Amino acid sequence: MTPTLFLTCFGIYIVGVTIFGAWVARRKQSGEDFLLGGRSLPLYLTLGTTIATIIGTGSSMGSVGKGYSSGWMGSFFGLGSFIGVVLTAILFAPARRHRFMTMAEELSSYVGGSKVVSNLVAVFTYMACVGWLGAHILGGGRYLQYVTQIDLSYALVLIALGFAVYSTIGGYRAVVWTDTIQAVVLFGGFVLTAFFAFRSIGGIEGLRETSAILSEQTATSTAGPSSLPGISLVITIAVSILATPSFRQRIYSGNSVGDIRKAFYLSAVLAISFALLPSIIGMAAYHHNPDLANADLAFPFMATEMLPVSIGVLTLLAGLSATMSSASSDAIAGVTIAVRDIFELIFKRLPRPENVVLFSRIGLAATTGLALMMAFSADNILGYIRDMVSLFITGMCVCAILGRLWARYNSGGAIASLIGAFVTALAFRLQPDWTAYWGGSIIPALTVSALAGVIVTLITPPDALSQEDIIAILDKRRATMEEPGGSSA
Repeated sequence: MTPTLFLTCFGIYIVGVTIFGAWVARRKQSGEDFLLGGRSLPLYLTLGTTIATIIGTGSSMGSVGKGYSSGWMGSFFGLGSFIGVVLTAILFAPARRHRFMTMAEELSSYVGGSKVVSNLVAVFTYMACVGWLGAHILGGGRYLQYVTQIDLSYALVLIALGFAVYSTIGGYRAVVWTDTIQAVVLFGGFVLTAFFAFRSIGGIEGLRETSAILSEQTATSTAGPSSLPGISLVITIAVSILATPSFRQRIYSGNSVGDIRKAFYLSAVLAISFALLPSIIGMAAYHHNPDLANADLAFPFMATEMLPVSIGVLTLLAGLSATMSSASSDAIAGVTIAVRDIFELIFKRLPRPENVVLFSRIGLAATTGLALMMAFSADNILGYIRDMVSLFITGMCVCAILGRLWARYNSGGAIASLIGAFVTALAFRLQPDWTAYWGGSIIPALTVSALAGVIVTLITPPDALSQEDIIAILDKRRATMEEPGGSSA
């Protein structure tokens, strides 16, 4: 496969999804249309965009890379996704009954409408979106660099421009439609790659031999109990889904609680069905070349070296579909937070209805640019994801679960949960030996966050306002940025 051939196919693909996205969103859009698709997405679109977001950069490069370095541990991404999606559907799909736009609104409603909690969650969720976006740009850039041999800087910029263009033109509706199409390409490419990988490694026997080699290497390189890295990875992925803003946006934009739950349950089944494929591809890549410079290159290695040209092109486009579909979802979620929460945090008011779409497009460009800068400084995709999840998402996961299930949980407890997780994760970044022992900071961060939240809640007074009171206040405040006659479903 020549670099020119793939760049041509990639260019045609980007132009195609951009034109399609523009056509889907061709009518005049209000701010709510641009950011949430009018809160009326049907079941099939919620399903398509959810599964495309689940099986993104982490699956296509991170988990295949994990399969390359640790064998069947690459399948833990699918297991963590299954757990996270099912729990999100059970616990948080009912949030659709309210008109939340962001997690800052939802989480603050659990704790008396605290502005401190709202502002902390706004900053954390925005940084989480930028962090995820950076991971997707990094993954896509690595693909493009490996296949075309262009400089990594140029590859990262091309990937960022690729999804930013159609997202900026069409908004959320364009994102979910292109996600749905990319999900089909993604599944087709991965199934074909896994099929050829299975044959090339020698079937079950070849997988067994390679898995034994990788398991022995993993056991000798683990500082703590051998099971901890795997458990940590599963929990990291589950937590990331439970508290990542782009998954909440699927809930806030869905047609009904019933449709959202069905879409999430179907996505969970597809995720667990998909789980073994990255490990098979990764182990086959190790079998053929155990000396790759970076484990994250295992997927493009298989596509370019082991597959027929036509299937290799489809496979690489599938990998890039994974990164761009997830990237566009996190980009639009980040912009929603910027326009709804960060704007109010800075200017003490919400934007006027006639400015929401313009500000959203400007915000998309700024958010993508910030994520691009983060991608330049990253090295390993799964390591990057672990650090970012622990720093910004773990505390929000604890805050959301305790707030949803424990009526006594209050603003003081929520602040303690958010800060406790952040400080614990930061301490782990400064102590590499702790990370090596635990396989990441997710388990200690969750523990500290939950304990801090419970203890502070029990020693401080309850919040004065109920969730119903807060939701009424939020609805009234949010109405100032919505077009007259806009959706109120």
